[in-house]
Amino acid sequence: MPKLKIDGQDVEVAAGSTVLQACEQAGIEIPRFCYHERLSVAGNCRMCLVEMEKSPKPIASCAMPAADGMVIRTDTETVRKARKGVMEFLLINHPLDCPICDQGGECDLQDQAMVFGGDHSRHHEHKRAVSDKHMGPLIKTIMTRCIHCTRCVRFVTEVAGVPEMGLLGRGESAEITTYLEKALASELSGNVIDLCPVGALTSRPYAFHARSWELRKTESIDVLDGVGSNIRVDCRANEVMRVLPRLNEDVNEEWISDKSRYACDGLKRQRLDRPYVRGADGKLAPASWDEALGAVAKRLKGVDGSRIAAIAGDQCDAESMLALKLLMQDLGSPNMDCRQDGAPLDGAGARAGYVFNSGFSGIDEADALLIVGSNPRLEAPVVNARIRRRWLAGNFPVGLVGTPAELTYGVEHLGAGSQTLKQIADGKHPFAKVLKAARRPMLILGMGALARPDGAAVLALARRIADDNGIAGPEWNGFNVLHTAAARVGGIDLGFVPGKEGRDVAGILDGAGKGEIEAVYLLAADEIDMDRLGKAFVIYQGHHGDAGAHRADVILPGAAYTEKSGTWVNTEGRAQRGQRAAFPPGEAKEDWAILRALSGTLGKALPFDSLDALRARLAAAGPAFAALDTRVVNAWGEFGSDGKSLDDAPFASPIGNFYMTCPTSRASQTMAECAAVFVQGVKEATGTHG
Repeated sequence: MPKLKIDGQDVEVAAGSTVLQACEQAGIEIPRFCYHERLSVAGNCRMCLVEMEKSPKPIASCAMPAADGMVIRTDTETVRKARKGVMEFLLINHPLDCPICDQGGECDLQDQAMVFGGDHSRHHEHKRAVSDKHMGPLIKTIMTRCIHCTRCVRFVTEVAGVPEMGLLGRGESAEITTYLEKALASELSGNVIDLCPVGALTSRPYAFHARSWELRKTESIDVLDGVGSNIRVDCRANEVMRVLPRLNEDVNEEWISDKSRYACDGLKRQRLDRPYVRGADGKLAPASWDEALGAVAKRLKGVDGSRIAAIAGDQCDAESMLALKLLMQDLGSPNMDCRQDGAPLDGAGARAGYVFNSGFSGIDEADALLIVGSNPRLEAPVVNARIRRRWLAGNFPVGLVGTPAELTYGVEHLGAGSQTLKQIADGKHPFAKVLKAARRPMLILGMGALARPDGAAVLALARRIADDNGIAGPEWNGFNVLHTAAARVGGIDLGFVPGKEGRDVAGILDGAGKGEIEAVYLLAADEIDMDRLGKAFVIYQGHHGDAGAHRADVILPGAAYTEKSGTWVNTEGRAQRGQRAAFPPGEAKEDWAILRALSGTLGKALPFDSLDALRARLAAAGPAFAALDTRVVNAWGEFGSDGKSLDDAPFASPIGNFYMTCPTSRASQTMAECAAVFVQGVKEATGTHG
């Protein structure tokens, strides 16, 4: 390990570190624009200059490897003069439009010019102007502000895996652009806005809407996929203005998907802000809370529990699911399910059978990967970026069983469906030898393979592959289920699945169609076939006027994920807590409070009167809920059964349109624009309209 002397201080750093990293370790701030910890070294901006003993001129600390015996000085007159000179050059062509720039107040160039720059410029030439570039509906470009740090280019090439941006031209003619002047087609494109140290790339939907110092910032959790990305929700008054990523090395590092970032405008459209009751004329009419709860109590009075059912949606928090489960038990109903897609995963077997056991960080340690029935690029873009990073490191064969997908790394397409999977399980497929030869093989099982009639048989087959090829063992468990729903693991952990002789989602829909189920409680459940509910009395508790609200007989307006404090368990099995950033609109209330009030009206008062009391019961429901922000290690036990015979149909990802997968994203104007550009545009270009 190299030992350096930095400003008279002895510092020992890990081999391979740069001088800049050594200075940071010593607690010395080094200004930079082009350098970023997660991107390759470019050495473009020269802002990080320091003096090195025996060097005739200052060195770029970001690109200089730390070596034993180096003597570094970071605050000499030479260094200060060099940094002022660099800043003077950077500002030659930079426009003086800070008052109208959306980066104002959060701009690295502003901050570093104040601390490390001079108080005047010696250049009086006309400033260069650069035409703005088209990068799609999400990114606004003002390229005259660009300082050519190339962070955006390196991100889309190295992390996002979509090499569509570059630096064209030389000298004064150099410009950052997309090569073909088209929208940047990546599910992670919005992260270039955070990376840009100036105002060249800003958020198009957020442009001119607010200033950073006007916003109230709240740390929370994203629920638009199963990753559980850590986010910051910025609000002005009671309106969510933007969503930004928070650093969590184990979950999302510092990236989030475009849907997580931009779908927030759907939170103010098509909202349910007051209760509704369907009248004798068949139309929904506004009602008071007492009238709505009374209508539910009147309809459920005298109904046998076996004729009542409940379905929880994909974004429900654990507190509301626990409250609904307790209410259903008090009503004597075993008919409840949190698996809208019908995936055969429940808490009867080992927890290792339905979580991402290795954790997302385990991808970095794997040396072979088999993807079954999943398209990580659409289902979990942040996880897909980790897979790409591991693939770029080399010696990482990736096999795919399912419909071919355009991923951002090299993939060997092994086959389309269960027959290929059976060949791997039997050891007859060449990729079985690859898995067996690997020290830490990994399997990612997606909902495209599980959410089918033969899902139980596919799960058993995947279990056999894991047992026979060293995927799951005492020191390494690479058996991973990739969920697409934020509520799924938490619901299974809570036992929000059919009880003894209870019905699952398919059974509830069949029973409702036949008249055997009289009442169905939909807790923000919108992804089922509402036409199959027949003449059942439907209570819908949710936050958007989506499919469930259109079918409902009584609507109880709830809170969206930014409007309540709730607990969600991501696909790793990691329980995380989101905080309320805004209040629900109108008369809408938090979900657990609605269920508590309804239980009192029904004469089945639930045993808690506060969120803290409910969370005390939640902590006792499973080890994950008692250990927030911790990934619980699960024992490898029994799960999976052969079930029905295998179906030859290909494994297809459940997500066709990445930008519209839930009520919030379907209500988002920004997501609608993205779907028109990226989804419909691809279909028209390829001639596919399915």
